[in-house]
This record gives sequence, C-alpha cells and structure tokens, in this order.
Amino acid sequence: MAGMTGATGLVVHETIAAFRAALDAARAGGASVGFVPTMGYLHDGHVSLMRRSSAENDLSVASIFVNPLQCAATEDLSTYPRDLDRYLAMAAEAGVTHVLHP
Repeated sequence: MAGMTGATGLVVHETIAAFRAALDAARAGGASVGFVPTMGYLHDGHVSLMRRSSAENDLSVASIFVNPLQCAATEDLSTYPRDLDRYLAMAAEAGVTHVLHP
C-alpha cells in the first residue's frame, strides 16, 4: 500500500514498510530526503524544521507518532493532544510531501 493522498497532495503512510518504499524509490531516483520526526502536537518549532528540511532537500517527510515509550508512567497517554487533520495541513504548508502516521 503506497498510502493515502489527501487534498493537499500529502501522502499519509500507515505502515513503516510503505513509508520506506516511497523514500527508497525517491532516493533511487537521486533525491535527497529530509526527515522530521514528531509526536504530533505540532507547533511553530516543528513547522520551522519542516520548512528547513524542505529548503535543503528534494523531498521533506515527517512522522506523526505518539510513542508510548516516550511517555512517563505518570503521564496519561490517552489525553495527549491529537488533531491529525490540523497537523497534516501544517506539514503540507511547510512543504512536507509524505507523513508516516502508524
């Protein structure tokens, strides 16, 4: 599965294998790839990194993955902010073309 393409042209991959396949194909064609990993809850700092990645690479990609291993035992993972549509719009505006969102 290559991923779902939204109205912005951003491709959202739900598996690491699909994400890797897309990036491997781009690299095989000679493209440079910049990667911005996030846990979502995007803000101006994330967007600035995405813009820089877009400016410095042929392809700029990001992950939006709330990793339970990065949360302390006292933090409530279920209340971590999630607004995927907003995050995808922010990423697309910053020049990101592929997002891994498992």
